[in-house]
Amino acid sequence: MDTTTLPNAQALDFSMLALFGRATTIVQIVMILLIIASFWSWAIIIQKHIAYRKARGEATIFDRSFWSGEPLDELFEKIGSQPEGPSEKIFASGMLEWRRSHRQDGGLIAGAQARIDRSMDVAIAKESEWLNAGLSFLATVGSTAPFVGLFGTVWGIKHAFEEIAISQNTNLAVVAPGIAEALLSTGLGLLAAIPAVIFYNKLSADSDKIVSGYEAFADEFATILSRQLDA
Repeated sequence: MDTTTLPNAQALDFSMLALFGRATTIVQIVMILLIIASFWSWAIIIQKHIAYRKARGEATIFDRSFWSGEPLDELFEKIGSQPEGPSEKIFASGMLEWRRSHRQDGGLIAGAQARIDRSMDVAIAKESEWLNAGLSFLATVGSTAPFVGLFGTVWGIKHAFEEIAISQNTNLAVVAPGIAEALLSTGLGLLAAIPAVIFYNKLSADSDKIVSGYEAFADEFATILSRQLDA
């Protein structure tokens, strides 16, 4: 090894900022995209954790009120025509259809049970769509970020070999910076992808659990209304 190789290599700055500054324009663009994707993913993760916690708390409070023995009509009047929480919206949709199914003489219009079920199913579908909003972005980042980072690495290594050929020098001080810059792109890709995959799986499971709770409540509520219909 050339006696000047080690001092030259030690003099180079291998910090992330320095590696980014020495990278080619295309590799820099790749890194910026991966950093943006990572920040956006974390924003979705934090927002979903807050939203899911709020949804679970709202469901617990509403279940306590629903099973407290208070008449359903009074509970519906208390909630009003513009419910805020998901559980309240599902309950209100069922109660609203229940009232609409009554004729002026007090009788029920045929097919009331099916309309009530469909009304609550629509409300659950809307809440499920809201709960899952943004999760597709996490799945996309988790599946594509490593390949985007790999593209930046391949491009960076290609540029590094071009620099070696031009300088006709294979010393460590010439080879190492280009390889390090290229590998940083892969590192950023993994940094964006790993949390996205982990939290996508967790948040998807949490969302499914919350929606299952809504569906269970809708079934129980429909059973109560069915008894009144039969009576």
